[in-house]
Amino acid sequence: MTQVEKNILVALIELEDTVKALPTTHPKPNLQPLFGKLDELAAKLPKDSDPNLRHYLSKKSYQKARLFLEGKDAENAAGNCPRPAH
Repeated sequence: MTQVEKNILVALIELEDTVKALPTTHPKPNLQPLFGKLDELAAKLPKDSDPNLRHYLSKKSYQKARLFLEGKDAENAAGNCPRPAH
């Protein structure tokens, strides 16, 4: 895993943890900075990065991107988008 991918995974976990805590967090956190950080990191991925990861991030499928980076891509349910070719 590249450093950019590691940073993306950390940001995805931070986003997921923040969203899970929303029901009990007051005041509600602003999620926009986390989304912006993920967009910035995704833009830093090399062009030869795995097409599935690039697809998940471009479609804001953050849970799928996290599972992919954790080596659990098989757990991702097929969506309406065709899978990118490797």
